[in-house]
Amino acid sequence: MPTPQSGDSPLNGPREEEQMDKKNDKSNLAIAIAKWVPNQPSEQVLEFLNRPAFLPEAETVAREVLDDIKARGDAAVSDCIARFNEQKMAPAKFAVTKAERMATLDIVGASFKKAVQESIARVTKFSKAGLRPNWQILSPKGGMMGEQFMPLDRVGCYIPGGAAPLASTAIMTVTLAKVAGVPEIVACTPAERGGKVNPYVLYALEAAGATEIYRIGGIQAIGAMAYGTRSIRSVQKIVGPGGPYVTAAKRLVYGVVDLDLVAGPSEVAILADDTARASHIAADLLAQAEHGTGHEKALLVTSSAPLAYAVQEELLRQVQMLPPSDALNRVLTEGALLVIVDNLDIGMDLCNQFAPEHFEIIVREPRMWLKKVRRAGAVFIGPWTPECAGDFVAGPSHVLPTGGTAAMFSGLTVDAFRRRTSYISYTRADLQDVLPYIEAFAEVEQLEAHGRSAKIRFERE
Repeated sequence: MPTPQSGDSPLNGPREEEQMDKKNDKSNLAIAIAKWVPNQPSEQVLEFLNRPAFLPEAETVAREVLDDIKARGDAAVSDCIARFNEQKMAPAKFAVTKAERMATLDIVGASFKKAVQESIARVTKFSKAGLRPNWQILSPKGGMMGEQFMPLDRVGCYIPGGAAPLASTAIMTVTLAKVAGVPEIVACTPAERGGKVNPYVLYALEAAGATEIYRIGGIQAIGAMAYGTRSIRSVQKIVGPGGPYVTAAKRLVYGVVDLDLVAGPSEVAILADDTARASHIAADLLAQAEHGTGHEKALLVTSSAPLAYAVQEELLRQVQMLPPSDALNRVLTEGALLVIVDNLDIGMDLCNQFAPEHFEIIVREPRMWLKKVRRAGAVFIGPWTPECAGDFVAGPSHVLPTGGTAAMFSGLTVDAFRRRTSYISYTRADLQDVLPYIEAFAEVEQLEAHGRSAKIRFERE
């Protein structure tokens, strides 16, 4: 059978030089343009909007693998690495050693180190600002009640390999956990050929504060973190994006562990008018289409027909500048759509229906349109805010809901790594004040002991 985790697994080493020299044949690419009129809905647009958040075939494979890991632990993980990544790896080799982590200091360049430190600083600042403080209010009769927030004890961060090493995801997950005060931060990421973890990912994980790092990716990483094995203790929560198989696996282990959100293949929607530059729009669409699973989505909604056709031409021109990629070609032919609307209000409604992971607004007075955004993982406002800034360095986490789930989920925040506990401290007068209401509910719900547990406190012994 074909490797089911092709979108979740690392590249088998860097591209060979001869591959880089091959002509990237994109002569057959056809990027669709459609018209959207609300009272005459286009079937092509509706089909694009209704993309699945989960792939059934991925869930079938994920369930099989997870059941095996639950039953056989480390042995099943090793078998999965051999099956999906074509590598032999004994459980004793799962963990990345401290020496390997320290060796990255001599491997990665100064410019990347500076980029990592700057990104961590900005994400840390944003996360600290977003921490919800403990709070309390007085009860009517002199008591108090409120909420307190405490960090989780042990969390797992999934860092994809796939088509490229996502060093930035290490920062966008681990940094938040560290700011939240989580003492044990586990990271799982696929190994490259030879069993080594990409040094740039490893450096970012070390700098961000991961306390344990394992060279495991795909479904097997999710299973190991959720169920635990002899080599890897289970976690309380798993966060981080992944391809269809990782996303399916996360869904299946919910309840055994907590999860962040549905963070699958990347997607972007752009709302633009005639002030936008076609070259910029095309570049931003390609930036999300290149992630490598082949399931990414790229949507332009514009009130300018000339812009739509200019973007179509720019996409075909700019894609020639990128390395050969069957996955990217698939996205442009099956996962990209340029939609023309009569006005921006209709366009905004359409983008809200799409509920994109990333949403760029490139129109006149773009900030005025922010209040009309109802469904989006993150919004990028104006021509000087390309989505890539959010991917790497801006501050908010780039772990965001995909597949239309931005209609119900929010992006990853620092508070995702903390438990919220409410508390109540009543005085005698408080309890006496609410006693009639407790007894009324207890009677209706036929919970006599509930009512009695309050009333007995006022009876003489």
